Amino acid sequence: MLTAEENELLTRVTGDAPMGQMMRRFWLAACMLEEIPEPDCDPVRVRILGEDLVAFRDSDGRPGLLEEKCPHRRASLFYGRNEECGLRCLYHGWKFDVDGNCTDMSSEPPGTGLVEKVKAKAYPVKEWGGFLWTYMGEPATMPEFKPPFFAPTPQTNVAIFKVVVNCNWAQGVEGAIDSAHSSSLHSTDMPPAMVGGSTATGTAWQRPSTDKSPRLQVQPTHYGFNYAAIRRPIKNANTHDYVRITHFVAPHHVLIPPNNVYNVSQMNVPVDDEHHALYILAWQDKGPGVDQEAWRKFTGTQLGIDLDKTYRKIDNIGNNFGQDRQAMKLGSFTGIRGFPNQDIAMWETMGAIGEREKEILAASDQAVVEFRRSMVVFVQEFMKTGEPPAQFSDEERASVAAFEGMVAKDADWRDLSGAKRESARAAE
Repeated sequence: MLTAEENELLTRVTGDAPMGQMMRRFWLAACMLEEIPEPDCDPVRVRILGEDLVAFRDSDGRPGLLEEKCPHRRASLFYGRNEECGLRCLYHGWKFDVDGNCTDMSSEPPGTGLVEKVKAKAYPVKEWGGFLWTYMGEPATMPEFKPPFFAPTPQTNVAIFKVVVNCNWAQGVEGAIDSAHSSSLHSTDMPPAMVGGSTATGTAWQRPSTDKSPRLQVQPTHYGFNYAAIRRPIKNANTHDYVRITHFVAPHHVLIPPNNVYNVSQMNVPVDDEHHALYILAWQDKGPGVDQEAWRKFTGTQLGIDLDKTYRKIDNIGNNFGQDRQAMKLGSFTGIRGFPNQDIAMWETMGAIGEREKEILAASDQAVVEFRRSMVVFVQEFMKTGEPPAQFSDEERASVAAFEGMVAKDADWRDLSGAKRESARAAE
């Protein structure tokens, strides 16, 4: 278990908190592109690492991300007019372009020269894979933007859902890397079946195992870790194991084992110490994958139905997450619709920041323990050297691929690197 001090180090991200400062050294997802869909659309509030920002798309279609407070009198630019290639503050009419340059001061006499001297705080942005990405560290340390795993090419089919969750970011990541919980919490949505591997039906993800207590094996890496959850399969249990391999890539990206239709990834982007934005992505770069609205319907994350316009759950802790006890009597394990909502119910009931020093951990928590260990080590090293954890080379990147499938008992899952995993899956 973590000490209270280590828990603070892991979870706190605002202000000068070391974890937040380390995360600023990565490209982070600021919002979805659908939130700023067209030129001169409505601005959008964005909050990351405790910092209040506003995203917008100008008249030429260029995206921008500015500090929400106007540099003049600190009124909110969120309420501003998005027009003529800039965001104009309502209070005195000062206007700023996507780079933060002040382009007009309607309240000031011409010729003062002040307009050339004023600049709003602006962060660099990049559009890719359905997201607006931003780098919030010092410009001198900004790394080259590289496509995320879930969108290796511009043509990759990516379906996204977003939910703002009322708890710390680390609780969400721990859910993504906890394979054991899926056999209980998600047992209605991920039931055992006589299938060769994880099979998406539109209403469930079927699995070829009834084993609820997987054996976990962890492999640390310089960018995070990967681990295998090994279960007894329904068929050929004497000769094969059912293996699910998950990757954690610092600071908050998890590659989850796929199904037969699409791959799955999860990001838990810190909003502040006690909130985060959950993004789960269904993606496929070799086929159509899944339609975005179908993905949101399946997961119970449709805007206006399951979520309000700020991407917060309509069913929440105030109404017991919409839990239906009658449905539980009729066969639903949780009585909560949609596997993300089941996760969120567990994460939020732990408290805004879980008391990790009071937990009783077990064998099924090995991946959770490794996540905590690796992130604490990464941030402690960052505090000493000022350097974030090293990322992977292009060659290493090819081997970072989640996997699920039947594997011969005498095989070592660690040998199933990218190409070998694809070959193993094709042979099933």
